[in-house]
Amino acid sequence: MSTTTTNPSVQTVSPGLWALAWRRLRADKVAMIAMGIVIAFLIALVLSATGVIASDWEQESGVSYAPPGFVGADTGTVTKAEVEAPPPENPLDPLADIIRELRKQPDADQAVIVNDYGIPDPLAKEMAEIRTELAKSGKAVVGERLTTLPFGADKWGHDIIKKTIKGAETSIVVGLVAAFLATLLGTIFGALAGYFGGKVDDFFNWFYSIFTSIPYLLLILSVAAVLQQKGVTTIILILAFTGWTGPFRLIRAEYMKHKAREYVWAADAIGASHWRKMFVHIFPNVSHVALVQVSILVVGFIKSEVILSFLGFGVPVGVVSWGSMLNEAQNELILGKWWQLVAATAAMAVLVTAFSLFTDALRDALDPKLK
Repeated sequence: MSTTTTNPSVQTVSPGLWALAWRRLRADKVAMIAMGIVIAFLIALVLSATGVIASDWEQESGVSYAPPGFVGADTGTVTKAEVEAPPPENPLDPLADIIRELRKQPDADQAVIVNDYGIPDPLAKEMAEIRTELAKSGKAVVGERLTTLPFGADKWGHDIIKKTIKGAETSIVVGLVAAFLATLLGTIFGALAGYFGGKVDDFFNWFYSIFTSIPYLLLILSVAAVLQQKGVTTIILILAFTGWTGPFRLIRAEYMKHKAREYVWAADAIGASHWRKMFVHIFPNVSHVALVQVSILVVGFIKSEVILSFLGFGVPVGVVSWGSMLNEAQNELILGKWWQLVAATAAMAVLVTAFSLFTDALRDALDPKLK
């Protein structure tokens, strides 16, 4: 009597949404390169925020408008005495004899210092005390300044590379945090309006119409003028509270479409609550729309930060961002000093392009309609 045996069937676990998305994303070489660039910028942001790099960006390490080293400028250092040395005497200057006599006379009062034109300095004593205190605290000005830097220096002798890295910290934080907050607000408002409809939809549409009836640039400038507080947090709140309208419109349309799908009916049949149907069942199917909106808003918010900083509503004095760098660069470009403009523009272009490519590829990978 023969017996037949059957092999037990091997159960295979189907990959989830994120596993399939990662598999599709790895197959896209452009997306992986873009993701590497974005990660590099984020690592630089963390290192800059923790003080590992670019913490001394305010140090006057070079002479004023020190040219970049790759343009063939002479290398070397110049001492502080050489930087602060008075200009050579002009033999045709009618005050040259008077200046020469004043320099020969001993100073009766050490607090009064006569400059090249015989005018006493009333703040000489106070400035000497400040320099003494700085020297005691270890914050004295560096004794030597470089005549050239890898990517040049600004008017105050700050290293452009360190300044660009520190500016990236501010601009990226403003763009990312404001974009996530604006998308979060737009998603919540759009989900409520699209899912419930009726009077709830009418209320949010009325609220949406108020914001869209005012030009965007005029709206952010009006809010900034009302707040009258300069700071990174203020800029983030201004951009987030004025930029939620785009995500709201798209998320609302997606929820109106998906609330009539069979899987939502099935969730309703098993007793799922409205919040569970909205954010557990529907939202994963429209998350790619939110990701695209984050990408678009990051780009737009970086530009908005540039506009606010240019008009004096952006970052305060002492805080550097790509917007403040471009504000300084417009005057430097007239003098032929182009390196700060190129550094800030190139950093912005690389980050924005890489972030857009990566987010677009991630949207395609998360789209359940794509195979």
